[in-house]
Amino acid sequence: MTVRLKLALAIFATGLVTVLLVVATVIHAFQRFEHETTYRRGTAFLGRVVANNDYLFETYEGEPDKFRGWLRNMVLFEPDTQLYLLALDGAVLASSGNAKIPPGFKVALMPVLQAVGHPDAAYVMGDDPERMDANAVVAVQPVRRATMSAGDAVVGYLYLVLHTGPPPGADAPGRWSDLRMSFGRPALGLIVAVVAFTTLLSVLIIVSVTRPLRRLTDAVSTISQRGLDAGLAGAPTALPAVTRDEFGQLTRAFEMMLATLRRQWTELRRLDHFRREGVSNLSHDLRSPLTATVACLETLDERWAGDAARGEDRRLVEVALRNTRNAARLVQSLGDLAKLDEPQFALHAEVVDLGELLDDIALRFAERAAQQGITLEAARPADEMRALPIARVDIELFERAIANLVDNALKFCPPGARITLGAMAVDGRVEVSVSDTGPGIAAADLPHLFDRFYQSRHSVAPATGEGGKGLGLAIVKRIAELHDGAVAVTSAPGAGTTVRLTLPAAATPG
Repeated sequence: MTVRLKLALAIFATGLVTVLLVVATVIHAFQRFEHETTYRRGTAFLGRVVANNDYLFETYEGEPDKFRGWLRNMVLFEPDTQLYLLALDGAVLASSGNAKIPPGFKVALMPVLQAVGHPDAAYVMGDDPERMDANAVVAVQPVRRATMSAGDAVVGYLYLVLHTGPPPGADAPGRWSDLRMSFGRPALGLIVAVVAFTTLLSVLIIVSVTRPLRRLTDAVSTISQRGLDAGLAGAPTALPAVTRDEFGQLTRAFEMMLATLRRQWTELRRLDHFRREGVSNLSHDLRSPLTATVACLETLDERWAGDAARGEDRRLVEVALRNTRNAARLVQSLGDLAKLDEPQFALHAEVVDLGELLDDIALRFAERAAQQGITLEAARPADEMRALPIARVDIELFERAIANLVDNALKFCPPGARITLGAMAVDGRVEVSVSDTGPGIAAADLPHLFDRFYQSRHSVAPATGEGGKGLGLAIVKRIAELHDGAVAVTSAPGAGTTVRLTLPAAATPG
């Protein structure tokens, strides 16, 4: 959910709740106003009735039926109003209605006493003897005997029930129905119109306010896709204009950060290019003297081969020759790695059968493996129906990667071990593996095995007593990356090692 949508929904919900609260407040206020006006009207009406009729209680005692008829005449033009005569304990003595009230029925006395004792109250809600499921506005006036003085005790109450809503189950048009029709539909239409207008207005405001943020987001996305070098050149949206609000400050900060990143990126590229060029030049300059040194040491070794007196000298020459050859290989690896790291480096890829390529590599190392007492073989899939391991690779580079893995395995495997080369196609990918039954690799070394110049303290070649130089496997990883592949290793001490190169498969020729 976008920020715009969240803000729009928040404003819409806030506006809707506000409108509903306002409508509820208006309805409550209107209802209270109606209760108050009805209560005042009823109180005034009862006041006139009591003032103009001195023998109310005596009439009830002498002629109850005539008194009930008189009550009905009092509310003849108010069908929703009922008039009762109550005893001091709230018992209903006479009623203007036709509904049958059980003998001795009593209304709640508290509202009666409240209406009598607090004539200035806003309104009083009391029982409706005919509809006990809801309260109604009531007006009360005390009734005294005509023969007593004004200060004598009250003998009863005139109890007026005034309904302000529609009678239950009544659908006939009336005052409340007219009010509901005149207020409800216009109010509902007004609510809908207000909500629609405020929502549309809020959407327009949100779009205008968040437009710089949207453009800044598009600019960041463009830079993340095209990189710092490409920047915003040709981008569909550039950075928004800098304003003085928070979005403007964010844009200015982003511009400063982008400028800093570009400067740092340019400097890093310059230093990286200088490093690669320096390593490449150094490798080139050291290669010739090391080659000449190796030639000289080999000449001395051959010259003193049959001289028993030179036995100690030959041992020293052999050590020097081995170290010089290692240094030459290290210099060669440094130069190769620097070349592979060049951004302009391009592969010369061809579609080949990797099974045949592994056969050639196995033949190349067969004599060395036999001299060390190690079995080296290129295995084919047992399932003849399995797809051929066809991939598009730079043959020279890929042979270099596999050769590095085989050379590494030969260095660390003891006599009697087995090294197996394999290749198979699986789910649109090609997996090339070099497995051995050697001593394995410590778990602490596995995460760093392909790091450059990493040398394990636990891995020592049995033949030479030396560890690796940390560049052979780094070259393997770089070659796999250049082929859009990956390299992984599984190993455990005493359980051997398997290195797998996973590459995209190529279409089968023809």
